[in-house]
This record gives sequence, structure tokens and C-alpha cells, in this order.
Amino acid sequence: MMKVEALIRPQKLDEVKAALSEIGIRGLTVTEVRGSGKQKGFTQHYRGAEYTVNLLQKVKVEVVVPDGEAQRVASAIMEAARTGEIGDGKIFILPVAQVIRIRTGEEGESALT
Repeated sequence: MMKVEALIRPQKLDEVKAALSEIGIRGLTVTEVRGSGKQKGFTQHYRGAEYTVNLLQKVKVEVVVPDGEAQRVASAIMEAARTGEIGDGKIFILPVAQVIRIRTGEEGESALT
């Protein structure tokens, strides 16, 4: 099993969810996060004072899928989240050692569905 983690722009979340739904992904976790990368933030003025915002808002989408589906999920996310600008985000694909459904005790891939 593989975990696909994507850090994307908040405004692209609905498009990413729709793209994942189209390829049959039913379960996902979404977290609001802050981070920095090539964008390095921006400068704002507030009440005459200038300050730098260097941790930008992003959304982390996490999906655990069978090994053979990870690349398809990553491609769907990439197509839906891409704007072509700096700050579109990153996708990480990580191995998952075990999945256990708490309610039934099911383990492995059967716990994913």
C-alpha cells in the first residue's frame, strides 16, 4: 500500500476532490497547513508597519491506496492542482506498512475499502 500526500493551493481543493472522485477514490484526509518553499512569502503593510509573511497557507491531501494506484492518484492530483505558477505544491508517495480498520479489525488492503 502507498500513501499519496499532496500539498496544494487551498483554492484548488475542490478541483482535486472532483478529480479523485472521478477515478474512484472515496476516502481522503484534508488538513490546512502552512509552509514555505520557492515562493518565500510576501510583504504586507498593516497600520503603517511592514511585515513579511513567509509561511503560506496550503492544503495537505492524504490518500492511502493499493500499490498499483498510487501513480494514477498522483497524476489526477497533479492535473487538477496545476496552475503553472510557483507555489502549485508537491506530491509525495510513501510506503504504508499496515492499515487496520478500528471498527472491524480488518487489516491490509481490505481495510481501505
